[in-house]
Amino acid sequence: MATWHDGFADVASLGMRIANLRDGDGYLLGVETADGILNVPATAATLGLPAPQDVDELLQRGLGAQVKDVADAAEQSAGRAVVIAPDEAEFAPLVTRPGKILCVGFNYRKHAEETGTEVGDVPPLFAKFSNALNGDGGTVRLPVEVARWFDYETELVIVFGRRCHHVPEAGALDYVAGYATGNDISARDLQTQTPQLTAGKISDGFAPVGPWLVTADRVPDPNDLRLQTHVNGQRRQDWTTKDMIFNCRQLISFVSGILPMEPGDILFTGTPQGVIFGQPQPPEERVWLKPGDRVVSELEGLGALTVTLA
Repeated sequence: MATWHDGFADVASLGMRIANLRDGDGYLLGVETADGILNVPATAATLGLPAPQDVDELLQRGLGAQVKDVADAAEQSAGRAVVIAPDEAEFAPLVTRPGKILCVGFNYRKHAEETGTEVGDVPPLFAKFSNALNGDGGTVRLPVEVARWFDYETELVIVFGRRCHHVPEAGALDYVAGYATGNDISARDLQTQTPQLTAGKISDGFAPVGPWLVTADRVPDPNDLRLQTHVNGQRRQDWTTKDMIFNCRQLISFVSGILPMEPGDILFTGTPQGVIFGQPQPPEERVWLKPGDRVVSELEGLGALTVTLA
């Protein structure tokens, strides 16, 4: 049975869209408001209140109550709130210090069909590492020295808020702090060189996540969200998380039976059909992603995640 920390439940029930923003060489926690993005640590300092510095501290220490106190006090003392205009915000990776970045492959039936992949009895897993983390507005420098077949995979990302180990499907969503938009960028020629996917998944910047952590109470059903991808303005993916082979409850239960997921860990849940890897032409004839391309990944209610390739 998972251990409940008094603070962890607070994040899931904040009713907020939360951002990790760049602040010089570090990061700061932001909360979306009607007036802009509330700079939580700076506002807390003006009000004499404690607050987490960034999203990782919020999740890993379970400090949701502190964020709520700062947001409530800022609303009552508008003149002392430090607010960033959305067009001036520089988004960082949503999390920067996760213990684990796990990913699920081939979790939509039509994506498995388009790639000729047999659907198994359990979800296939692979991992990314912290070097791959990237944020909204970020640049992905493609490793063109070793690969040529670059692809997008827009995905729902689960962000954990409680320690999660051996949990049943029925209560699995209780361990989620919130949800985010992700893009599992892939080098398909590296991915297919070995039986394991990892080589094509782990280059720098290949795991953009953000711009928002949308707390779980604002997402009634994570398996009922529209998902879209646009490349240079052209729509490539348009589907729904309702079509997952293994739904979010099943994924969390399965993963937690293998290893514990800790607060701040993240899980990419797979992508639907519409990726370049699934096109019918021979790989050499497909138009793969290239430097200069702009990829926008979006999930309903979670925000649009944009990266530019270089």
